Amino acid sequence: MSTRRDFLQNSGVIGVGLLVNELVGHCDLSTATSASADADSIVMMDGVSLSKAIHSKKVSCREVITAYLDHIARINPKVNAIVSLQDRDVLMKQANARDTQLARGESMGWMHGFPHAVKDLEATKGIRTSYGSPLADGVPDHDAILVERLRKSGAILIGKTNVPEFGLGSQSYNPIFGVTRNAFLQTKTAGGSSGGAAASLALRMLPVADGSDYMGSLRNPSAFNNVIGFRPSFGRVPDGPGGELFLASPSTAGPMGRSVRDVAMLLSVIGGPDQRVPLSIEQDAAMFTRPLERDFRGTKLGWLGDLDGRLPFEPGILDLCKQSFKAFESFGCTVEEARPDYSMERLWQTHLTIRHWLTAASLGAFYADPAKRAKLKPEAQWEVEGGLGLTGADVSKAFAARTEWYGAARKLFSQFDYLLIPSAQVFPFDADLHWPKSVNGVTMDTYHRWMEVVVPATLLDCPVIGMPVGFNGEGLPIGVQIIGENHADFAVLQIAYAYEEATHWIQKQLPPLLNAKPQVPGSRKGMLSPA
Repeated sequence: MSTRRDFLQNSGVIGVGLLVNELVGHCDLSTATSASADADSIVMMDGVSLSKAIHSKKVSCREVITAYLDHIARINPKVNAIVSLQDRDVLMKQANARDTQLARGESMGWMHGFPHAVKDLEATKGIRTSYGSPLADGVPDHDAILVERLRKSGAILIGKTNVPEFGLGSQSYNPIFGVTRNAFLQTKTAGGSSGGAAASLALRMLPVADGSDYMGSLRNPSAFNNVIGFRPSFGRVPDGPGGELFLASPSTAGPMGRSVRDVAMLLSVIGGPDQRVPLSIEQDAAMFTRPLERDFRGTKLGWLGDLDGRLPFEPGILDLCKQSFKAFESFGCTVEEARPDYSMERLWQTHLTIRHWLTAASLGAFYADPAKRAKLKPEAQWEVEGGLGLTGADVSKAFAARTEWYGAARKLFSQFDYLLIPSAQVFPFDADLHWPKSVNGVTMDTYHRWMEVVVPATLLDCPVIGMPVGFNGEGLPIGVQIIGENHADFAVLQIAYAYEEATHWIQKQLPPLLNAKPQVPGSRKGMLSPA
């Protein structure tokens, strides 16, 4: 039987009030009602508040796009986070069209009138997509599935967010656009590969952002820029169209935001099944618009820490993460030490084999041509060479080992409801350094060994969210990963929301570039409205 919402959507007359009430649900939208059309107030609003302000006509889509483009013009030259910025006149015409739709009582979705820059690893029809490499730089004739969904929800695509070459490494630099700098200290890296997205979010150049994650690319940059990155369960956000359909790759796209509600709402837009992707999860992504409040009394959290001495960390990171335990305990959780019954060295070698193999498959044709090989950065060549030396038996053994790791993790989840581990092993490092050669005196033997802390969750393909835990003496942020069981994406968002309510790290400390910005009228306790 058709629902009332189905009828209204199919008729093309879904009303503004109905859309906001149904999509935003029970979110606290009080901050939007006090917001004026002042440009600084607009960019400081979180996504939920901005959507409410647009749909209630507190601000027009034209005002929103103008405010963001002006803000980007002031801030982006300092960090180089947004690239391939589109022509202002073209964007304003799109904003005018969105306002005309609202005047007729029509809305495209939660992101109606939102400015959005897509990560430069996703195809955008008619908009330059470089993948950070001159070998792949061009203008696609199609959209990625994720981009199709952004457009359908009303987003106005203003450009792309910067990435490392082919997404390899948690340092967003490439020969086309250069390096993206940290939102809090511009001499430091923004991380990667979603570095441009994270810095844009932190500096309020975007209300929400999409990213992707193989080896922490949603988690490292969110920690480095004091925002939130959510790596969902594999299949939650379908990849494609095109490419191999049945290989369970460790890579997935996911949402980023300055609040957990924003992350959940963006997941409701980009998530959900697609018949072109047979391994996509057959659940309606509208589930992520539901209220996130939940009673967590009696919940058990397992602290993985440094994996029993396996991982080196820069001084201060483990201490900041342990200080976060008090916040979890404040809403009823207990935190205990957790020890996986699995060799972490074997897990690392498993990861290397799978990554080599997949990279060789995707970049092997470039490597085979000497002229094109010369345009691949050394780290990319090293990955391909590692893959070319593998046998079918090597790859089969790696996937078998990955399956055994899943079994070991299942045992952990029989003891704990969630697992905790730092989001990164280092604080943001110098933007001119390609990658850290040592961590706390321990030499790193690969360009990504310093990111090993993200590998356990990656190889489980489970939901994991990166949440802020504080700052070091230099004013640089770091975060913690909250890992849930496979397909428990909503439960991970719920505990992240409870933690956010207990800490408010994103609102407590703004990037210095924004410190001169005025407060939103009506904000609580003298702080900026949640953004």
